[in-house]
Amino acid sequence: MYIKPVGASFSLLVMLLFPMLLLAHDVSSGDQQILDSGGLLSYIWVGAKHMLTGYDHLLFLAGVIFFLKGFRDILKFITVFTIGHSITLLGGTYLGVQVNEHLIDAIIALSVLYKGVENLEGFKKLGTRAPNLLMMVFLFGLIHGLGLSTRLQTFDMGQDQFLLKIISFNVGVELGQIAALIPIILLINAWKGKPSYEAFYKASNVYLIIAGIGLFAYQVYGYFNGH
Repeated sequence: MYIKPVGASFSLLVMLLFPMLLLAHDVSSGDQQILDSGGLLSYIWVGAKHMLTGYDHLLFLAGVIFFLKGFRDILKFITVFTIGHSITLLGGTYLGVQVNEHLIDAIIALSVLYKGVENLEGFKKLGTRAPNLLMMVFLFGLIHGLGLSTRLQTFDMGQDQFLLKIISFNVGVELGQIAALIPIILLINAWKGKPSYEAFYKASNVYLIIAGIGLFAYQVYGYFNGH
């Protein structure tokens, strides 16, 4: 009886991590060609694609959604996250603020780890109070935005309509985020109330912890080895 929910939660993890197997988050020459020939709409398209293949961003948001109980809560937290990453994506790119992509992605990996630990009451088990979730979502939103800004700045954007290009990319990120979150929200909400949900919840958050640790180690390795 226990295998089914665990297997289903593994399927959810595979759905979220599948883009990683396709070299997700990479900035390809194909994307550069799209941006060179497609105008502002191409920035919307590449931004949406970037978020849809942003497995680390989606894992964090999936972990947040597990904690929430209704559409109003989901809207509030996703809005706060969106405001956070929009600030640093728009501001960081416009001002030319650059960070090491491995280090920023390592911190994003820690956000995934943090959410899995919190969902499993890890802070309570350690005898400490968990940080305010809304504040943490905003903080990690700022950090995720820096990661997005770092990726965007690897493209040759030119100087023409520079701000509009940044805004268009951000709009695409928001559209991609909505498209990615809808099936995740539907799946989690459909499972709630079922006898298998508790096992599904625990197994999925264990996978979040494992993914967070694995992604963190991968980025640290890349930082020290220049990958």
